[in-house]
Amino acid sequence: MIATAEPIIDVRQVVKTFPTGDTEITVLRGVSLTVQRGEFVAIVGPSGNGKSTLLNMITGIDHPTQGQVFVNGKAVHKMNENQLAAWRNTDVGIVFQFFQLLPSLNLLQNIMLPMDFARRLKPKDRREQAHCLLELVGLKDQWHKLPSQISGGQQQRAAIARALANQPPLLVADEPTGNLDARTSDEVFALFCRLASQGTTLVMVTHNEELARQVPRTVAVVNGMIERDEKRVVTDGPCSATEDTEDAESRSEFSPASVTGNGVHA
Repeated sequence: MIATAEPIIDVRQVVKTFPTGDTEITVLRGVSLTVQRGEFVAIVGPSGNGKSTLLNMITGIDHPTQGQVFVNGKAVHKMNENQLAAWRNTDVGIVFQFFQLLPSLNLLQNIMLPMDFARRLKPKDRREQAHCLLELVGLKDQWHKLPSQISGGQQQRAAIARALANQPPLLVADEPTGNLDARTSDEVFALFCRLASQGTTLVMVTHNEELARQVPRTVAVVNGMIERDEKRVVTDGPCSATEDTEDAESRSEFSPASVTGNGVHA
């Protein structure tokens, strides 16, 4: 019997209710979902139907009313707040729609902050790794600027670099292009495809159906349930499965995996 790899995300029969006065609203209705390592998954569906709530279950931002959530082998639903904070800092990178960069810190300092909390690297190595990540997202020359001094698209790219600071195996994004113009949205999406091609597991909530159709797997959440779960071979766009091998090799130069423990490229 051939053993199957453990999924990086395993959501089991999750129910989530919220109290509203004397009644309760059920937002998730027995949702089960598995995501394998290296997958790029888009979660779509109408507003208010449970997409972001499901993402909050996966990241431990909120707890299920019933059910179980396992991420990277950890029982997220059993963790307390201190355990969740430490786990999120190392096992999952989160990209928000409105960037959530600290306004008083420059880009380099914002990216170093998760490393400072994790304390896996020496301070000098944290700085070097942050520079590598800024280069990965195309902001090598902007490291000294405050978030207010760069565009929204650049802020989102900086937020992606920060999410990758401790080289988490999972990257999740809640409407990462929702606050960007079309051209900048395409640039951010291309960066996600680039990361996926280099082995990062990505889960992205989006209202953008055009982007979702360019992702290898789409999960539709409607009325708190998974209505559709489709996989496809992408033949066009930045996530194309027919991407030129030479391009893939050149893009891997500054992949998260190429940043070693001492903060420099392998």
